[in-house]
Amino acid sequence: MPNFIINASILQNPGLVPVAAASGLIYHSLFVKTNGEMWAMGFNQFGQLGDGTTSQAYSPKLITTGVANMSVGFRHSVFVKTNGELWAMGWNSNGQLGDGTTTQQISPVLIATGVASGVTGDSHSLFVKTNGELWGMGYNGNGQLGDGTTTDRLSPVLITTGVASVAARIFHSLFVKTNGELWGMGYNGNGQLGDGTTTQQISPVLITTGVASGSAGEAHSLFVKTNGELWGMGYNLYGQLGDGTTTQQISPVLITTGVASGLAGYNHSIFIKTNGELRAMGRNNMGQLGDGTYTNRLSPVLITAGVASGSAGQNYNLFVKTNGELWAMGTNQYGQLGDGTTTDRISPVLIT
Repeated sequence: MPNFIINASILQNPGLVPVAAASGLIYHSLFVKTNGEMWAMGFNQFGQLGDGTTSQAYSPKLITTGVANMSVGFRHSVFVKTNGELWAMGWNSNGQLGDGTTTQQISPVLIATGVASGVTGDSHSLFVKTNGELWGMGYNGNGQLGDGTTTDRLSPVLITTGVASVAARIFHSLFVKTNGELWGMGYNGNGQLGDGTTTQQISPVLITTGVASGSAGEAHSLFVKTNGELWGMGYNLYGQLGDGTTTQQISPVLITTGVASGLAGYNHSIFIKTNGELRAMGRNNMGQLGDGTYTNRLSPVLITAGVASGSAGQNYNLFVKTNGELWAMGTNQYGQLGDGTTTDRISPVLIT
């Protein structure tokens, strides 16, 4: 196995190169810089940081280079190298790493080649190959892999073809086909699949068309249409759909327009407008909305401007500004914000 841990002193520090993208979920976070370096911080009991240890990291730690994209799960992580290799590390109780075992891995293991992107749910993972094939592995008790069964998969199984992007969270998954169709599978008790029912789906069901991207939250989902409309469905007790109510929606409802990307967290959501504004809604008990309060928001509130991309976790968020700065807000018990502390942040704090 290659040596993934690189001496950070040689490459100076994480503040010298702009950040390209970040991913966070519950206890740990990853980010990739524009030069392909992947850094990690937070909880690491199961090796999910991939640094060969189980030691917590309160500040960003360099893991490897040559990374194109990455995704953080509950207690595991995956990343795709620029050469198309998919690697995984961390907890593996349900085969979510896809290496054919249930053995925990504290250093990255190679899973597949020819991969374009990979995502992680709670205890399952999905990836899209460069030929458009969608593959899945790990926990499947609610049909979130979409292979027509509820059988856990220790190795990747083919789900479908013609896929452009995929999203996953605890018990459900979404994917967008190259023709703009949005499909969903898995648990649907709160209408998070948006098919007009609360019926679990163990095979993909068509939700709508004309979609650019989708995002899966704990029990709700968001998607952005090619015309910039943001839509949401599912659980809404805290206003995470941003429609001004706390009413559950089993079919998609229009939230707003002029949106570039929508990101569903656990009981909150954030989205980025085409003008770079970051807005947030939903539960705010840990300051995860970043508006300087602990007040839940039933409608979107403006957080900041000049934002390029973001990631919505359980009770915290990460976002990257157009100048390459990485910012974070919300809970920080395990150092997942990467600011060198365990202090919660109710307003955005600069990380690197």
